[in-house]
Amino acid sequence: ALMSVNGNILALFDQLGLLDDIMKVSLVSLNSSLYTEKMEKITEIDVRSHYDYTGYRFLMFPRPDLFNILLNRIPPDRISFGKRVLLTKRQSSGVQIVCSDNTCYEGDIIVGADGAYSAVRHNMFREMREQQEQEVHHFGGSSIVIPPSDTKDFAIPYMCMVGVTRPMDADKYPVLRHPNTQLHHVIGESTPYSWTVITVPRNRFCWSVMLQIKDEAEVKEQRFMNSEWGPEANEKLIQVVQDFPVTFGGKLGEIIEATPKSGISKVMLEEKLFETWHHGGIVLIGDGAMNAMQDAVILANCIYDLEDLRPESLTAAFRDYKEQRYSHAKRQIFNSRMNAKISSGQTRTERLVRHLVLNLLPRSIQNKQFSKDAAYRPQCTFLPRVPDKGNVPSLPQKPSRRYQAELRAAAAAVAEEMRMESKVDLHCSASMRSDACLVPKGA
Repeated sequence: ALMSVNGNILALFDQLGLLDDIMKVSLVSLNSSLYTEKMEKITEIDVRSHYDYTGYRFLMFPRPDLFNILLNRIPPDRISFGKRVLLTKRQSSGVQIVCSDNTCYEGDIIVGADGAYSAVRHNMFREMREQQEQEVHHFGGSSIVIPPSDTKDFAIPYMCMVGVTRPMDADKYPVLRHPNTQLHHVIGESTPYSWTVITVPRNRFCWSVMLQIKDEAEVKEQRFMNSEWGPEANEKLIQVVQDFPVTFGGKLGEIIEATPKSGISKVMLEEKLFETWHHGGIVLIGDGAMNAMQDAVILANCIYDLEDLRPESLTAAFRDYKEQRYSHAKRQIFNSRMNAKISSGQTRTERLVRHLVLNLLPRSIQNKQFSKDAAYRPQCTFLPRVPDKGNVPSLPQKPSRRYQAELRAAAAAVAEEMRMESKVDLHCSASMRSDACLVPKGA
């Protein structure tokens, strides 16, 4: 429901000319507040220093607003809606997808961007196993290796229900008039739930309810519930949380009641970093807001530098993509896990960690980590780069061979054009001097 973005991805939006559009649908976030279920304030987390580091604010807005911005920039014939990929196939000339409506599409590359329970990922692993079996049968061994960790179930520490309300009455909720985003997160004590309500533009609230899942039996139960999720299952959870208090006034049920039923969804917040990112003509990008966007821009950079579409060229490009992204993705997953423990963890250990981080960890150490994280601001290497705006230099990126060659060719063409113009000017100047000698004296 909510998108929260900062300089780690806004530099890219700036480069693509989307920053102004994003600003128009956003509110700036300066801090967020944590509360007990008794509405007692635990702490306030200040994020204003991020602007000094990157030159960009923390922005918050409903996720559908970003979809609309992107849809307005993408030609309609480039998108097919209502498609669900069931099967991927290797072709002699590329790859093919088969959709649930029996339509088929062919191309050179399949980018699996369909989330944690990716059909593309499952098909990729199926193809790898089939190729592995064939190689073992014919050659006694195989070059295909599927790491055991990739076939294990996800760790699911949290289940989350989210939504965005219709425009609300600012007289009833005066906080909606505040010029900056107000994010209030409540950590349950007598309940395994925590809940968040956030102000966004047009007098709306984004909200979420999180259930911490602490054992494997509960994980299996939530997976089963997730398989049958729908309006009826939504209602069951809504009944459980409707009387939770809200710091802005009233009950959570009133906020949920103001949310269109079609706009309420449930997600399982999985934790897993896969080791296998590609195989053949299939390549995967991650799941989760900025992480997925950063995957996408680095993958686009690698694809732009492809010299041909031979299998070995695709493999080299995809391997380069993983090498550039893996350590950053790993760090982001760690940060996400730690942030969840601090903001929503309810075990005794997590409560202790929250107390230590929020009350005893020196601010200087926190700022040092924030500035380190702020340095990763990838952009397209095949477009003119947006200069750094903050006081923390962005990490260098691998330059695009093709784009650099294009720049050299363009510079050479300009130099040649200038040389030719200079030659013409010299010729004209010489002609004028010659003509002057032909004019009779005294004319």
